[in-house]
Formats: sequence, structure tokens, C-alpha cells
Amino acid sequence: MLQLGTKVVIVADHFEQNLPVGDYGYIIAYDRNADNVFDYVLRVPKANRNFLVPDEDVELEEVLIQDEIDRIEREALIDYALATHNEQLFYRIMKGEADEVEAEPASAEPASPADFIRQINLKAWI
Repeated sequence: MLQLGTKVVIVADHFEQNLPVGDYGYIIAYDRNADNVFDYVLRVPKANRNFLVPDEDVELEEVLIQDEIDRIEREALIDYALATHNEQLFYRIMKGEADEVEAEPASAEPASPADFIRQINLKAWI
């Protein structure tokens, strides 16, 4: 449950009530009616209106900014791994931080940069 006065961003419109998706608003009240699916009363200054919204339609601005930062950071690391031909870093980023990189048993010597790029391009098309 979000606090009153919290700045939130409208991220969806599940009930198709013409919410201004992408705009920000402030939580001005809770909807305590048990028969209602809406959780909050939201004031959107840009639209100069109040909206009843469910919890799934709004997200904190800080959370959205952090998600965008994480996405940009991940893309930059992928670009760096491809530019420097760092195969271990690339696999660690693609599989996630918790997964360990599996060693290839067949090849004893490292692949050339051209072979590495060729393998990545093949996997990207699949």
C-alpha cells in the first residue's frame, strides 16, 4: 500500500478508462470499498482530474527510474563485452549474475575474435 501524497507514474490502463499512461500523479485517497476493484484515488495535474486506479496500474517513479538504469547498464556491459571480445563477461551478463560460466570441454585454446563474433551472430539469429 502506497502512502498518501506519493508521486506515482501511470504504467497501464487495465480497465480501459482512458488513463493518461506515462503521466505522473499523486495518491490523494484510498478506496476502502470492499466491492470495488480500485485501490487508489489518483490526482493527475496534467489532466486536471482525479482517477480511480487499481494497484497494478501505478508504479513509483523511483522504481521506474531504477529499472531504466539497470537496463541501460546491462546494455552497456553487453556492448563492452562484444567490443572487447570478452566471452566470459558476455555469457555472465546473458545468463544472469547468479549463474556460473560453463567451460567448453572440447576447445583447449581460446577462439579467435572473428570466430567469437561469428558464434554470437549465429546465436542472435536463432
